[in-house]
Amino acid sequence: MADRKLVECVPNFSEGRDRSIIDAIAREISSVAGVTLQDVDPGADTNRTVYTFVGDPESAVEAAVKAATAARSLIDMSKHSGAHPRMGAMDVCPFVPVSGMTMDECVALAREAGARIASAVGAPVYLYEYAATRPERRSLADIRAGEYESLPDKLGKPEWKPDFGPATFVPSWGATVVGAREFLIAYNVNLNTRDRKLANEVALSVREGGRAARDATGSVVKGPDGRNVMAPGRLKNVRAIGWYIDTYRCAQVSINLTNYRETPLHVVYETVKEEAEKRGLLVTGSEVVGLVPLEPLVLAGRHFMDRMGKGEGAPEPELLEVAVRSMGLDSVAPFDPCKKIIDYTVKAPAPLLSMTVKAFIDEVSAESPAPGGGSVSALAGSLSAALSAMVANLTV
Repeated sequence: MADRKLVECVPNFSEGRDRSIIDAIAREISSVAGVTLQDVDPGADTNRTVYTFVGDPESAVEAAVKAATAARSLIDMSKHSGAHPRMGAMDVCPFVPVSGMTMDECVALAREAGARIASAVGAPVYLYEYAATRPERRSLADIRAGEYESLPDKLGKPEWKPDFGPATFVPSWGATVVGAREFLIAYNVNLNTRDRKLANEVALSVREGGRAARDATGSVVKGPDGRNVMAPGRLKNVRAIGWYIDTYRCAQVSINLTNYRETPLHVVYETVKEEAEKRGLLVTGSEVVGLVPLEPLVLAGRHFMDRMGKGEGAPEPELLEVAVRSMGLDSVAPFDPCKKIIDYTVKAPAPLLSMTVKAFIDEVSAESPAPGGGSVSALAGSLSAALSAMVANLTV
């Protein structure tokens, strides 16, 4: 049987403080049949909310358009300020294949959604990542350079004509970026400082794009085209900036991890920790914004268990607990695996009585008193009874 077609959509809206607006957009998403709203993650300091929902392709597009239409009358970008880079009320809206979907199919969805959103809100829409219509628009950071404030000038340039909608500045909305991409982990690492500049220094050292190269005199090196020559950072697939979050009273290295299989999450954490320590800083924990796949957390758990000399045979729940503790994923907000891990939000972990045998064995092997001897004896007795019944049924 073919996998059910499922796509994830992660629209980011430029409102993280007014709960009535946040909830109104959530209601619009939830009102679409065939869509499950899995997570709503607002940030007061970033003044931004990340919504995560999963559904069939047609329903996902419909929910994205309805959310944008609702935001048109709720968010006024001319009054917006926040720590996170942004250019529009619905700032970015990516579609991500979950099951039974190809990236090309997600590209088609992104382009359909982009056209419909532009029509619904009467504002410019750009396409990015796999849905981009030209190479220089693949990167979200390149499209968003200069942010909302640059749009009046930017939209007047032929090279920045939007893919959909008018090439005119709409003060209350700004512009929206819609695309198709692989799963991205939004991950912030906390530092024991309030100094945004120090956090940004760490970010420049770890991110793939790095920083401007300098010669022996300390001058920035320029290329033939007059642009800065960049010295790459330590980690591929990492985009990062430093900022200060007043709610947490600390600076963070804010990271987008675009390929966790090539650059594991625990490697990102350890590398940020190393670069922080070079500057006399300490890492005090971290957080996942939105949802995260199960795989990178299991890999992180194994990594930290191996360092303890206890990695062999550890069950999944224990690996997750070790990953959360080791990276301080619950240091600034609760981390509930059932709500934060996308594999679990699609299908919640089963209670004891409905576990598979493998899951039951994993639970027994964990460092917890239950299930214990009684449950194991009950399972063994049930298997023995079933075997006896089979023999009786086969005996003539």
